[in-house]
Amino acid sequence: MSAVQFEVPAVIPADPQANIADLLVERVKATPSLPLFAVPDTAAGGTGWRDITAAEFQREVIALAKGFAAAGIAPGDKVAFIARTTYEWTLVDFALFFAGAVMVPVYETSSASQISWILSDSGAIAIIAESAEHAARIAEIRSEVPLIREVWTMASGDLDTLRAAGAEIGDDEIERRRSLAVAADIATLIYTSGSTGRPKGCVLTHRNFVELSRNSAKALEEVVQTPGASTLLFITTAHVFARFISILNVHAGVKTGHQPDTKQLLPALGSFKPTFLLAVPRVFEKVYNSAEQKAEAGGKGKIFRAAAHTAIEHSRLLQEGKKVPLGTRIKFALFDKLVYGKLREAMGGHVTYAVSGSAPLGPRLGHFFHSLGVTILEGYGLTETTAPATVNLAKKSKIGTVGPVLPGVGVRLAEDDEIEVRGINVFKEYWRNPEATAAAFDGDWFRTGDIGSFDDEGFLTITGRKKEIIVTAAGKNVAPAVLEDPIRANPIVGQVVVVGDQKPFIAALITLDPEMLPTWLANNGLPGDMSLKDAAANPKVREEVQRAIDIANKSVSRAESIRKFTILDTEWTEASGHLTPKLSIKRNVIMQDFADAVDELYNVPVNTTNVALGG
Repeated sequence: MSAVQFEVPAVIPADPQANIADLLVERVKATPSLPLFAVPDTAAGGTGWRDITAAEFQREVIALAKGFAAAGIAPGDKVAFIARTTYEWTLVDFALFFAGAVMVPVYETSSASQISWILSDSGAIAIIAESAEHAARIAEIRSEVPLIREVWTMASGDLDTLRAAGAEIGDDEIERRRSLAVAADIATLIYTSGSTGRPKGCVLTHRNFVELSRNSAKALEEVVQTPGASTLLFITTAHVFARFISILNVHAGVKTGHQPDTKQLLPALGSFKPTFLLAVPRVFEKVYNSAEQKAEAGGKGKIFRAAAHTAIEHSRLLQEGKKVPLGTRIKFALFDKLVYGKLREAMGGHVTYAVSGSAPLGPRLGHFFHSLGVTILEGYGLTETTAPATVNLAKKSKIGTVGPVLPGVGVRLAEDDEIEVRGINVFKEYWRNPEATAAAFDGDWFRTGDIGSFDDEGFLTITGRKKEIIVTAAGKNVAPAVLEDPIRANPIVGQVVVVGDQKPFIAALITLDPEMLPTWLANNGLPGDMSLKDAAANPKVREEVQRAIDIANKSVSRAESIRKFTILDTEWTEASGHLTPKLSIKRNVIMQDFADAVDELYNVPVNTTNVALGG
C-alpha cells in the first residue's frame, strides 16, 4: 500500500532572517496601545484585571533583557526557567530572546533529579526559579551542576534586582543582541516529558515558531485575529502547546491572561471573559462531570442527562448535514435556557472556540460543547513539531478528528500507518543525541510514533501509539486509547491503563478521581469522606466502573473488549511518577510498578461478572 499524504503550502512566505523577537517588534509598530496582556489587579480586591499594552510589554521586556546582559548572560547562553503559568513567564521568555539567550524550560513540578538532568544535559549556565520551594529543589542538586553560575528567585525580588542592574546597558546593545539570531538558529531547548524514559532535549528554531505563528494566524483567523480576541492560559507554559500559543498571541495581538491555580479557574474565567480557551481533554471532562454531579446533587440529574443527550444529538445531526427534527429543536431551545446558557456563563460567557490537544477528546464531549456554542478545535502535534501539525479550523472542522494539515506542513502515513510530519514546524534535532535524531527521521519526515488514518477530505484521526499497540496471545491487535478514553470520561475514574499484551484477554487497571469521588458518593447514598481504599472495594463503585467499561466495550469487538478490571486504592499523579506534566500516563512505569496487580488479573480464571455487554 502506498503512503497516504497531505501537504499544504505555506500561505506566508518564509523569511530566513526573522526571529521570535521580531514578532513583538512588529506587533508594537502595528498596535502599540493594544492590550496584549492582563494581570490580576490587586487594587480591585483581586477580582479585576489590569491591561498591559504591547508598548508597555516591550518596555518591560527590554528592561529585563538589559538585566540579563548586565549579569553576564551572553548571546547563545542557555538559561533554565522553572515557574508556574503567569504573566512573568512570557515576560522572561521574551526578555531572554531580546538578550540573545536560549531558554530551557523546566516543568514546575519536576523533581530535583529531573532538574539536575536537564541542567546538566543542556549546559545551562543560570536558572530562574519562581518560588523559594523551587529554589530549594535546585539547592539540593547544586553540587551536581557546576556550570550553573546564578540561581535567581522571582519570589525574592531578583527580577527587580536584575532590572536595576541593567539600567546602565544601552538600548542599542539590546537591539544588537535581539537581532543576532536568524530563522535557522536555536530558539529554545524543550525537554520531552519522558513518558518513555529519560527526557530528550528538542532543538526548536526561531523559524519553527515564527513561520508556524504567521501561518497558523491565517489558518485560525476567526479564533486569534477577531477584534477583542482574548484567552486565559492555565496549562503550563513550560509545555510547547501553551508556549506556542503565547508566542502566536503576541504575533496576532490576542490579549492573554494567566491563572496557574486550576482550582481558581472558574472564578478567573468569570472575571476575565476570554473569547477562546486552550485546554487538554481532561479539563473539558472535569467541566462536564462537575456540572453533571452538581445537577445530580440538586435533584436535577435527569434533566442534565436529557440536556446532554439532546445537545450531542443536535450537534451530530448538524455535522452530518441532516435536518434536525422539530421535537429535537424544541427540546434544544428549552435546554439552552435551563442548562447550556448557565454553563456558557460559568466559562465567562464569551468563549466561542477552544483549542484542545495532547490527548484524544472523544466525539461525545466535542458535540456537547459544540451545542453550548463552543467549537472545540481539536489538534495534533508533539514537542518535536512545535505543537500543532494538524488542527480543526473554524470553517473546516470535524468532531472526532484532529483536523486537516496546517499551511506549511506535510503529513503522511507510512506502510504501517505511522504518522510522519515534515515542514515549517519540525524541530532541528535532539540535543547532543545524533543517534536518537537519526532514528526519528526518514529523510526529512519525522516519525511521530503515533498511528493514524485520513479520510477523503484530509482530516486526520489518531488511533493510538505505535509502541502501545497490545497484541493478545491470540494475535489480536488492540489500541488501548480506543478503550481508555471513554472509560476516563466517567466522573469517578481518574486514570485507566488497558493491559493484555501476550495475554489471553484484555483487562484494565483503574484509579479513582479523588476530586470527583466525594460528590458522586454523596449523590449515591454513600459517605462522601470514604477513603480511596474503601471506595475501590465498594460494590456500588465497582458497578459504576463496570458501567463505564461496558460503554467502552460497545465500540470494539468481543476479542478486543475488557473482560476483567481491578480498581487500585492509590492515585497516579505526576508526583508519584506515573503521569507526565501534561497528564499523559507513563505506561512503562505503571506496568513496572503495578506488575503484581496485572499478574493478579490473569491468575484467577475469568468469570462472567466482568464480561462485556457490548461485545
